[in-house]
Amino acid sequence: MPHSMSDPTAPVATPADAPARQDFIRQIVRDDLAGGRHRAIKTRFPPEPNGYLHIGHAKAICLDFGIAREFGGVCNLRLDDTNPAKEDPEYVAAIQEDVRWLGFEWNELRHASDYFEVFYLAAEKLIRQGDAFVCDLSAEQVREYRGTLTEPGRPSPFRDRSVEENLDLFRRMRAGEFADGSHTLRAKIDMASGNINLRDPALYRVKKVPHQNTGDAWPIYPMYDFAHSLSDAIEGITHSLCTLEFEDHRPLYDWCVDKVDLAHSPELLEPLTSKGLPFEASKPRQIEFSRANLNYTVMSKRKLMALVQAGLVDGWNDPRMPTLQGIRRRGYTPASLRLFAERLGVSKQNSLIDFSVLEGCLREDLDAVAPRRMAVVEPLKLVITNLPDDHSESLTFPNHPKDEHQGTREVPFSNQLWIERDDFAEVPPKGFKRLVPGGEVRLRGAGIVRCDEVVKDDAGNIVELRGTLDPESRPGMEGANRKIKGTIHWVSARDAITAEVRLYDRLFSVPDPDRGEDEGKTYQDYLNPDSRRTVTARLEPSLREARPEASYQFERLGYFVADRHDHAPGTPVFNRSVTLRDTWASKT
Repeated sequence: MPHSMSDPTAPVATPADAPARQDFIRQIVRDDLAGGRHRAIKTRFPPEPNGYLHIGHAKAICLDFGIAREFGGVCNLRLDDTNPAKEDPEYVAAIQEDVRWLGFEWNELRHASDYFEVFYLAAEKLIRQGDAFVCDLSAEQVREYRGTLTEPGRPSPFRDRSVEENLDLFRRMRAGEFADGSHTLRAKIDMASGNINLRDPALYRVKKVPHQNTGDAWPIYPMYDFAHSLSDAIEGITHSLCTLEFEDHRPLYDWCVDKVDLAHSPELLEPLTSKGLPFEASKPRQIEFSRANLNYTVMSKRKLMALVQAGLVDGWNDPRMPTLQGIRRRGYTPASLRLFAERLGVSKQNSLIDFSVLEGCLREDLDAVAPRRMAVVEPLKLVITNLPDDHSESLTFPNHPKDEHQGTREVPFSNQLWIERDDFAEVPPKGFKRLVPGGEVRLRGAGIVRCDEVVKDDAGNIVELRGTLDPESRPGMEGANRKIKGTIHWVSARDAITAEVRLYDRLFSVPDPDRGEDEGKTYQDYLNPDSRRTVTARLEPSLREARPEASYQFERLGYFVADRHDHAPGTPVFNRSVTLRDTWASKT
């Protein structure tokens, strides 16, 4: 059977004797459990539904869900939907599909919007405690007051408003009385702090935008740091795993959790009780790790969105895109991405990972499971003149050379074959071991053929080869072992099926697409013009039964997948997932 995810929701098996993984996060979890700090481990994966997930998210998914699974805990999927202007139900559905495709299932599906009432009550509590105030400064003025890395900030002229005035203004913000950008609720922390995130950061802003879950109920929305920290505390998250850019935000995360103190403020959680939403108010611990950065690509949602909107790629699921939807369509498997995440490991050191590491994980996965097939993507006709025109026979080939359990298949053989155009050279380069005029080559599983004649059209283009098959070199005959330097694959021209094959390569032509920003260039200037080439290929007839998302090794060419959207039995479409070796090593 071809390799495909027929049941993407199936749990990921972990061998009972697999060695325990060692990294600083897992050691923290082990120490916390040994010290009795938690009864059980609870993590969360908290994406913003403002775009499609990408390869970097795959590492986070594998870590969040993997930690929970390894330590007998649970992981929530929480959609951080606090910025409705950029969010869409389309992204919500894709996020859920991607997590399940990777082989994980969440404990509970939550939304930050589930907790909007709690956030609001928590903000009022901060005001009553003197820990928050309503500020009238514009965004530009706030930046001016904030100071720099070397100079302290200045307090807002509205910082000393009374509790009563702040409550009144905040409630009027909630009532929709004020225009967008006119007021913010800010934490009152320390304008002289060396950490700029603690210089009275905004907790709420006026934003009169309908929300996909709450409609027009809220004209104000919480800021990320406030909502994220309290969401973790509400859900009883024990270990809140974030990428390194949130390390400087951790003091603010802890400030929000400590000042609101949900564990000792049950009145703030009453809105959840009335909705029937369970909660486990606790004090979570934020831990940061390095993100997955790949060369030859960009993984900024903003930049990926720009590629889509400019029509430079064919949507978010273009197989050249680093989105999970894109690389899934390209033919990457959940197992290969989990292997990639495992090989990256967990550290505090940001680094740029070579794209070949990701490709190597896919090759390793597919080498073990993908059935072998013969296909010709640049066809050149080869007529075997010493076989009759009506010659037809069936040759038996193993579906996988290393796995006899995959069985065998019958491949038709006739006197007219398709071979790869670059498997013939009229004037061969040094070291060429394939077919040449007057030379011999082994036809995979069929015998040894000699090229006797080269047929050209009026323009001098080679349109056909003619040759003879050594009758004593057929499989099983004594002459079959005659020493021949080269072996090529083929497809019977009479029986082949015609397919559209898309030869995908890396989206960018340079390792660092952002390298030209100092020279006035953008990442879009480095798009690889050869990142996709479409050809009409000839395939052995067994591929007529290929199902969408079924992966195969096309012998000598690479791994290919039946396109999950465009492939159909009558109109086959295959995408090249990866070549058999790193062809970029010789280019760069």
